Amino acid sequence: MNYHILGKSTLEVSAIAFGAMSLGTDDDVNASLIHRAIEAGINYFDTADVYQNGYNESTLGKAIAGKRKDVLIATKAGNVVRPDGKGFDWNPTKEHILAACEASLQRLGTDFIDLYQLHGGTIEDNIDETIEAFELLQQQGKIRYYGISSIRPNVIREYVERSNIASVMMQYSLLDRRPEEDSLTMLKNNEVSVLARGSVAKGLLIDKPASAYLNYSAAEVARAAQAVQSVTTPLRGATQVALRFVLQQPGVTAAVVGIRTQEQLEEAIKTIESPILSVEELEVLRAAIPANTYDQHR
Repeated sequence: MNYHILGKSTLEVSAIAFGAMSLGTDDDVNASLIHRAIEAGINYFDTADVYQNGYNESTLGKAIAGKRKDVLIATKAGNVVRPDGKGFDWNPTKEHILAACEASLQRLGTDFIDLYQLHGGTIEDNIDETIEAFELLQQQGKIRYYGISSIRPNVIREYVERSNIASVMMQYSLLDRRPEEDSLTMLKNNEVSVLARGSVAKGLLIDKPASAYLNYSAAEVARAAQAVQSVTTPLRGATQVALRFVLQQPGVTAAVVGIRTQEQLEEAIKTIESPILSVEELEVLRAAIPANTYDQHR
């Protein structure tokens, strides 16, 4: 496994990170996947308080009991499940974040969170209050570092300028190259790590039938998937190509891969030993479809 320092922090994270959001509801099955990931060198596990209404944190906490020193835990706060269970409300206030952290610590069964992230964000938020909450939690030793999970360039820009975030989690793939327009360069120049999610684009780049995605038509998605297939080799399948494309982008520290099955985990692990993409292969991928850009939150 390859490891990289997260931003200006002291956290050394595995290039392939375990996205726990996709886990099922069997603690034993989940523990088996998580233990195999640790065995393979994956040390970064990402969850959030609203995933499965808190169960996701709890099942992760059970799986890493006795293995805390071997892992880095990242979770998120800011979304609140509505009383009827249908949808979320946004709450980035200091009061909520402090309370949410306490609840996450209990579910995870740990005294501290390695990376605590704001689970979204809007330009209308009281950003200084939100930052104050994270800074206080850091001073109290309840979190080691903090970051945000956002795809909005205007929000990301504010946190880079006004806070000490270590990272930004954002969607990035061959089918979502919007971060290339501004965010990736800005974050790299400010030594803020990118944690890329959605790198296989819901499976559309590897094994799912083509369908419209973001602003791309089904035909364009099919062309992107065909380009991925065109640069596969016996030692580098479609999953590895999709993840390599992301990991070879300067500024990207890790690809957070949603894991639900043993097969998905093994395919993600194979990426580290797979051959890197050449300059020519990267160009084949980039030329398959036009790069998209953000039309909002600029």
